[in-house]
Amino acid sequence: MQNKTLKINSSDNVAVALVDLEPGELILTDNTEVKIISKVKAKHKFALQSFAVGEKIIMYDVLVGKATKTIKKGEILTTDNVKHESESIKPKTTDFEWTPPKVDHLKNKTFSGYHREDGQVGTDNVWLFFPLVFCENRNIEILKEIFEKELLKQHTSTHQLLLRSLVNNEFGDNKELESQDKDAVFGNIKVKFITHEGGCGAIRQDAESLAKLLAGYVNNPNVAGATVLSLGCQNLQIDMFNNALQKINPNLKKPVLIYEQQKLETIELMLQMVIKDSFVEIKKANNIQRKPTPISELKIGLECGGSDGFSGISANPVLGQVSDILVALGGTAVLAEFPELCGVEQEIINRCVRDADAEKFLHLMHEFETSVINAGSSFDMNPSPGNIKDGLITDAMKSAGAAKKGGTSPVVSVLDYGECIEKPGLNLLCTPGNDVESTTALAGSGTNLILFTTGLGTPTGNPIAPIIKVASNSKLANTMTDIIDFDTGKIISGEKSMEEITEELLNLIIEVASGNTETKSMTLGQDDFIPWRKGVSL
Repeated sequence: MQNKTLKINSSDNVAVALVDLEPGELILTDNTEVKIISKVKAKHKFALQSFAVGEKIIMYDVLVGKATKTIKKGEILTTDNVKHESESIKPKTTDFEWTPPKVDHLKNKTFSGYHREDGQVGTDNVWLFFPLVFCENRNIEILKEIFEKELLKQHTSTHQLLLRSLVNNEFGDNKELESQDKDAVFGNIKVKFITHEGGCGAIRQDAESLAKLLAGYVNNPNVAGATVLSLGCQNLQIDMFNNALQKINPNLKKPVLIYEQQKLETIELMLQMVIKDSFVEIKKANNIQRKPTPISELKIGLECGGSDGFSGISANPVLGQVSDILVALGGTAVLAEFPELCGVEQEIINRCVRDADAEKFLHLMHEFETSVINAGSSFDMNPSPGNIKDGLITDAMKSAGAAKKGGTSPVVSVLDYGECIEKPGLNLLCTPGNDVESTTALAGSGTNLILFTTGLGTPTGNPIAPIIKVASNSKLANTMTDIIDFDTGKIISGEKSMEEITEELLNLIIEVASGNTETKSMTLGQDDFIPWRKGVSL
């Protein structure tokens, strides 16, 4: 039988409604009887005590807000009576001890991965085309059309077939409407294309940041090699890109083909060279075969977007358990979205293995927040209208639930934007909370698979790293079936335990990592790529 409410931590003074609650209902929460005095929709929070103006709201055992009006026991919390508040941050306040989960039964578990010469292992095999500057976007689009038609034999979409039928009916053409597509020429490699609006016209720091990001994409274990187009006069020079690549991985063995348009006379000549050379290398990369690999080789990104009031008690804690299991096995997890760690900084600091990482985390958080304030905003404006509508009414409340994706393990490294994974264990990566900017950065840091929780639904995907979309509630999973891969809503309904759901998600991860299952964003061809641009245009 489903519980109607949940008090997350024994010290909390609010609870979560798991179902719609009506005024007058008597609710037993944590052995305390509460009479509901206002309608409380599922996912929203209600008071377990009366609050005077200025009193602290505690949830997940952390400060998530304070009362701006008198709130009665049993009353719903809203943006009208609560505002963001978080604890002040101090240096490390306690020594951190971690008891890893028992993983003996998983030590022989493997996935089927692509082994690279530098020792990394990918979950996919991708040849990547991209420009160093937006001036080359058109040429990348031309190459995309050519390769998708002739090399990938891309299937005609149902939308194209629909339009074709409408045109044929309008003009009386009764030609066969079925797609005549054939199988791809090469079955063991994918060819992907990304474009962007950077590389020139902005401050040099943005060009350097983009160079690191693109170098990280080439270094990602899922990438077999790359074709890179340059105009020649832009800020992001070829040397800058090559230096970034050398710094990230001095032992890189992958083929990287680079073409500079201003040295090659005509576009026609350049495209002919690109097509011929790339075809040769793609053919070679197609010969790379999957091999059994310990799951400790996985590098998993942890992301959330379109969160709701259930995200912090279903989907995100499940990711936290997956993260802890992977870390206990010697694998790697990366938690991003620094604005969504606002309010839980002290816990993060206490979990840092090295004082230098705790200091780096604080510095990056302060630098980030300062830039937001200078732009006329603040972290407490982070919850979106969708978040607020579904119960996340303060940034600290949202952050406390979002941080659950990182589990309970020690933080072994803190990475700035554009930096790549160097240590197994739980890493933190400085990114914005924006879904695509963050997933773009996670792939650039070296994650070969991304777990993405959502309560409202988002189609976000990535060109090189499969994204598994994890729903916080069953309603979403059952309605947006074309974008959701996994449902944790059975935890809310009481149908399954968190341990059962975690095991099922681990099995799906292994299937996706082995190439046996496509994620929904892969099927949709949702290849999102948005670099984080910090500077201004010049």
